[in-house]
Formats: sequence, structure tokens, C-alpha cells
Amino acid sequence: MSSDFLYYTVAYVVIAVCLVLPPTEFISAGLTVQNVLSGFLGSEQMNFIHFHVRRTCATAFFHSVIPLAYYLFGFCVAETITDWLPWNQRLPWQLFILCSITLPLITSVLIFYWSRNKWKKHPIAQSLERHAPQGSNWHSVASSIDVEFRRIDKFTSGSHGKRLIVTDSWLIQMSTYTLYIAHQSDLHLQLVGADEHSISPEHSSGVQFLNIIVNTVNTAVKPFSIRILASDYNELRTKLQSPIVNARNVMIHQSLSDRFLAAFTEQVERNEVFHKPMDMELEPCIGCMQEQASVKLVKLCDEQNEGECVPCYCRPMWCLSCMGKWFCSRQDQNQPQLWMSSRSPCPTCRSKFCMLDVCAIV
Repeated sequence: MSSDFLYYTVAYVVIAVCLVLPPTEFISAGLTVQNVLSGFLGSEQMNFIHFHVRRTCATAFFHSVIPLAYYLFGFCVAETITDWLPWNQRLPWQLFILCSITLPLITSVLIFYWSRNKWKKHPIAQSLERHAPQGSNWHSVASSIDVEFRRIDKFTSGSHGKRLIVTDSWLIQMSTYTLYIAHQSDLHLQLVGADEHSISPEHSSGVQFLNIIVNTVNTAVKPFSIRILASDYNELRTKLQSPIVNARNVMIHQSLSDRFLAAFTEQVERNEVFHKPMDMELEPCIGCMQEQASVKLVKLCDEQNEGECVPCYCRPMWCLSCMGKWFCSRQDQNQPQLWMSSRSPCPTCRSKFCMLDVCAIV
């Protein structure tokens, strides 16, 4: 085996792996099946289900031609094909060529079979058929999912090709060749494990991934697993209609902002309290409009005319959680070690304050 043949093989394998499992750099450059064939696939936002029916077919066909492309590219670049691509010299290479031609043909026949009767035989359509009410078909379920996917309040997590999507009624896990779909009212979720990584291409610090098994009361739907970042766990729980059972007591690491909010709350509980005058009426927090305003900014860290902090004369308009999130958002995100000792402008009047100036209202 010549060195040229070896170099070509290694280079092709590396490129093929990056195309099948695209790294962040390939995704950013648009070198994915989804981007290259965007004109054929249509709009995911408008027709989510049919988009992924086409995507899975295109992906399956693209992956099936990778072995054949290895031979064809080698034939094109080789000056003398028998010098370093000995296709006709050994039986294994002849079998390789035969398989590389047969694989796209089989995939094409399979895609044609899926497309019969308006894609009724496609695995995604078969999955939706299991959720269709009696007297309807998979198209009605697809229409329901399409409508909910267009809403801006859906939960989305995960990387390219492995996204988890949770709408008001559906939980959808994307994979390379299909979609795993479950109705929210049927869900039984169990947190079964976690794995930690000290290095992540998307995050400057280490990350923790949680592994969750999805079971449903619908016996026609097989269990499947989802994998999310621990930082997305709380947001996922708020979108789900069913609780996530943590029977194994898996330790969930909070995100940096969650840990800061916990420390912020502890500090405020140790601060002096603000005694509300009898004639003062507290209104809903203008940040979340869910909780009642519960904190007041009062300069307590220094004397009245000393230090960077200045008195704030705003009436109470924020709850503790929203004030903590505001304080966190005004800090240098690259220096979290300085957050506790830093200052922030009042969200209303821009008067500077520190954590010692945040008082709970009693």
C-alpha cells in the first residue's frame, strides 16, 4: 500500500466523519446536509414535520453514497488508478465497490417505499400514527405539532441534529434518521444518570449532562432517552406537565447564574430589613409580573456620602429573584469571582448599589 493511498484514505475518513457528525466549525460554516439542501427541505418553522421527513431521507441517501464517493474521488485524483488504488487487484476491493454501489440503490428504493401514499410508510409518519385519535391519521397530528412549533414559548435544547423540543403538548427528540415523539399527557420521565465534562466547545467552563428516560402510557410508543445540559434542567421542568422522577438521587449541578442567585438570596436574608409604612401598597414585580415586589434598595454599606453606592429613592417595584437576575446581568460574565463584591445600577433610576443595600420588605 503506497503512502499516497494511505494519505488519501485518512483524509477522506476524517472529512467523512466530520460530515456525518459535524463539529461546531462545520456547523458554523454551513457544511451540513440541512444547510446545503435547504432549498429542497423547505422551512422548518412553517412545516416542521415534513421538513424532517425530507431531512431524514436526504441524510440517509447522503450517508449511503459516502463509500462510493471514496472510490470515485480516488479514481479522479489518481494519475494511474492501479498504482495506488488497487481496485482490480484484490477480491476485497471488488466487494467494496459492489457494496458501495448497492448501498445507494437500496437506500433509494427504501426512500421510494417511504414516499408511497404521501409518506405514509416513513418512520416519522408511523410514529405519528400511534398518536392519532381514532378516525384521524398522522397528518392531523403533524398539523398540531407544526402549529405548536411555530410558537415562541417552546423549549429547545441540544446541538445540531440532536435537539430536544418541548411544546405545550409534545416532547420531540431529534435524531439523525427519525424523530422520537411523545404526548405530554402520556409522559413518565426518570432521571437515570449524569456525566460531567471539564472541556466543552460551546462553554468556557465544564458542563454536566443529564440522561433522562422517557416512558409513556401509550404502549405503542417505545421508551427513548433524552440528554440535556444541567443548566437547562429547571427550564425543562417548567415546560413539562409531568414531574421528572430522580429515584437515583442524581446530583444536579446548578448553572453559574443559579448558584449566584442562591448566594444573592442568602445575603439579602442576612441584610437589614425594610419596614414598610402602613400606607405603602406593594404592587406586582415589574420584572416578572408574577410575584409581589419584595425588596427595597437602601444604602447600608457605607455612610450616606461615602463609597460608590448612592441612595435610591424608588418605591419597591421588584421581587428578590428579578432583582438578583438584574444584578447578575450587569456583571462581567468573564469574571464571576467578582460578582459578589461588585455593584449594579438600580434598574429604575440607575443609582449604584451593592448586595448589602438590598433589603427584604416586612
